[in-house]
Amino acid sequence: MSHTPDALLEVAGLSVDFRTRSGTVHALDKVSLTLASGETLGLVGESGSGKSVLSFAIMGIQDAAARISAGSLHFAGQDLLANRGKAMRTLRGRELAMIFQNPRVALNPIRQVGRQIADVISRHTGVHAAACRERALQCLAEVRIPDPERRYDAYPFELSGGMCQRVMIAIALACKPRLLIADEPTTGLDVTTQAAIMRLIHDLSARRQMSTLLITHDLSLARAYCDRIAVMHAGHIVEVGPSAELFAHPCHPYSERLIAATPHGAAALSALASIPGNLPDLRRDDLPACRFAERCSRYGASCDAALELRPLSATHSVACHRALEDAIPLRLETEHVTSA
Repeated sequence: MSHTPDALLEVAGLSVDFRTRSGTVHALDKVSLTLASGETLGLVGESGSGKSVLSFAIMGIQDAAARISAGSLHFAGQDLLANRGKAMRTLRGRELAMIFQNPRVALNPIRQVGRQIADVISRHTGVHAAACRERALQCLAEVRIPDPERRYDAYPFELSGGMCQRVMIAIALACKPRLLIADEPTTGLDVTTQAAIMRLIHDLSARRQMSTLLITHDLSLARAYCDRIAVMHAGHIVEVGPSAELFAHPCHPYSERLIAATPHGAAALSALASIPGNLPDLRRDDLPACRFAERCSRYGASCDAALELRPLSATHSVACHRALEDAIPLRLETEHVTSA
């Protein structure tokens, strides 16, 4: 794969399988996306679409049963798949960082939260203990935890869910990484705390010019905080485009269904519509070229042909034969008007 000059993260044709007792799960199939420096990209889709699998592959922390069978991963021009050992451990935490879904599970329950932040700083900077503590206190203050001196010595069980999530953010950002992966960072939090956590991530990302991959099933969050959105279904990226454009003109039938099932995407509660059917069994050897085909009301004979993401415009791509067919007359009309 040729390197894209302005891309910080490049995922190209990535396929990930899981070996299980009941068969091989084809979790990701030829997934491609890019993330520019300073950009926030939302990765949306139903639970089970492969969003977390992709994030774990990028971070090099996938399950022992997982196998990357094809594709490439590049970060700042470095081949992440070729550097899975010591080099990756050096990058992880310093250049690449991640916020996990459940902070109470991710945090060490028997170590003070301040020391957990200091551990990361010590690991990647090698500074003495007093300097690590001072920097950890600054991190607690940056994520707006009141009274950092007192909270430094607190254990996770002594903090609220929102406070634990702030600690996770402090740990992730302690060494000023260039890329942050936020995997469902507001899961289990009340609406007010969700908004506060998202504003915090957004403000810190903007201040540091940090790239952010926001993984969520909440399209409202993605719309509010992301520059672009990538829609994922059953291990496929089916559509990528600017947030406002994708919400105004979704092209893939799955994107349309997701937006119709989102409260902010419907004119009234009565207009909300669930997505019919279920995700296909990813252990099947006869998975269709389009994994949404068996749930799609627009399915036709052309849908059986293999298809990857193709551009509808300079900024909008889709993996759908029907959407591309619909775009041809519009493109011809646009070209005719321009030439006239």
